[in-house]
Amino acid sequence: MTSSIHSTAIVDPKAQIGADVEIGPYCVVGGDVRLGDKVRLVAHVVVDGRTTVGAGTVIYPFASIGHRPQDLKYHGEPSTLEIGANNQIRENVTMNPGTEGGGMLTKVGDNGLYMVGSHVAHDCIVGNNVIMANNATLAGHVTVGDFAIIGGLAAVQQFVRIGAHAMIGGMSGVENDVIPYGMVKGERAHLAGLNIVGLERRRFSRDDIHALRSAYRMLFSKEGTMAERIDDVAEHYGNQALVDGMIDFIRSRGSRALCQPENEE
Repeated sequence: MTSSIHSTAIVDPKAQIGADVEIGPYCVVGGDVRLGDKVRLVAHVVVDGRTTVGAGTVIYPFASIGHRPQDLKYHGEPSTLEIGANNQIRENVTMNPGTEGGGMLTKVGDNGLYMVGSHVAHDCIVGNNVIMANNATLAGHVTVGDFAIIGGLAAVQQFVRIGAHAMIGGMSGVENDVIPYGMVKGERAHLAGLNIVGLERRRFSRDDIHALRSAYRMLFSKEGTMAERIDDVAEHYGNQALVDGMIDFIRSRGSRALCQPENEE
């Protein structure tokens, strides 16, 4: 099957269009764009810049993909936006390419759901199977692990790291790094425990969940320093892969502090 391009769409002849692509009414596709096989642009979608869209991804009306970053330090450098396969990118979503100050790349993984009005800013690295609910926003240089969920109207500050399988509550302002499997909420988001419902839905074993709960309690207890508690957890649960992942995340500190429970001093 050959690709289908609506008569009202404007597609630059230099754009690379895969097999079985559907480009609907009033879409605009720039010359440096690459659309993988079976990509579908429903209608009124604009894809520009040095943007790659992976196979099977569907982009809904009025999404703006690959346009100039919202960063005053950007001066037209040839940065890129890479979007993986089988994503659902809903209405009015915006995704921007990288900048010289952030590695020149914004990267979005596979199998994600980006709901109405969500935003992925310049230099973000977003994993696979991520869900961003309506009007959730990532500032520049944010990293998001696999299977993370970001609730509606949540805002994540620049350079924050969100661990795999984390859950960000709706309307939360996230200023600090969120541990893998963590759950945060609040106007100025605080750590509110583990994402147990998400872990159960992903069919993590009882033993894994028990180990994470025990490690969490030890990590955020009142006794000793955080460095001491990290070492204690590593010693007691060093054979648990999920706990090891959490410890590695904390030890590989980014530029932000770690999101703490509300009562943590």
